[in-house]
Amino acid sequence: MIGDVVGEPGLKALEEDLPKLIKGNVVDFTVVNGENAADGFGLTDAAMKRIIAAGADVVTSGNHVWEKRDFWQTLDTNDRILRPANYPGPAVGRGWLCAQKDGVNWIIVNVQGREYMTPIDCPFRCLDEILKQADSSATVVLVDFHAESSREKESLAYHLDGRATLLAGTHTHVQTADERILPKGTAYITDLGMTGISHSVIGMDVGICLNRARKQVMYRMEPATEPSDGKTGAQIQGILAEIDAGSGRAISVNRLRI
Repeated sequence: MIGDVVGEPGLKALEEDLPKLIKGNVVDFTVVNGENAADGFGLTDAAMKRIIAAGADVVTSGNHVWEKRDFWQTLDTNDRILRPANYPGPAVGRGWLCAQKDGVNWIIVNVQGREYMTPIDCPFRCLDEILKQADSSATVVLVDFHAESSREKESLAYHLDGRATLLAGTHTHVQTADERILPKGTAYITDLGMTGISHSVIGMDVGICLNRARKQVMYRMEPATEPSDGKTGAQIQGILAEIDAGSGRAISVNRLRI
């Protein structure tokens, strides 16, 4: 799973390195969070097509997926893009899907947290309902939990331990160092990190973010650009997990920083 793609630098890094990562590690299934791929906020059809062409099987998102109104139709019609499942029923799009690849049945779920974010429907109850509805033959369950609170992320992971194969947090753009296998076999990390410029503030221009913090004026943030020295350019961040497809349990999970 690959952390939030931020703007054009993130897309270029993904296009350059994700195919090599997939081939070099014999990756069977790839999930990429793309909610900030279009100029740092939201998604467009063009950005999503680039993510899929780079190797993503499914593109997940979060609260910024609504930024580009023209993309809403794609949320309703394209079965490779997910928005958080716990938005209220009338919201366009889908929050989970079943996929079959290389003889393995996969369930991919996208949910959003409520602590320090807009308090939408309960992600715990939402996931319980999805797992009741899901194809019982799909043993591998991958969850992208787009949330601010580390406490909420860890709590949901333990709630799903033994029922989900992997739960990875997104949203903060800061990769955490707590990847592990929970007691009943679920792989976990609090945040995948981001795919974008490392010399930045969460992938955004440092100067603009400093002005927002110091002046308390909400200047529009823009993705950081690659410095001329090329020493602090874009990184791909995420995790590689080894999974027993028969039992749906994770065998190992390791952080990526490329």
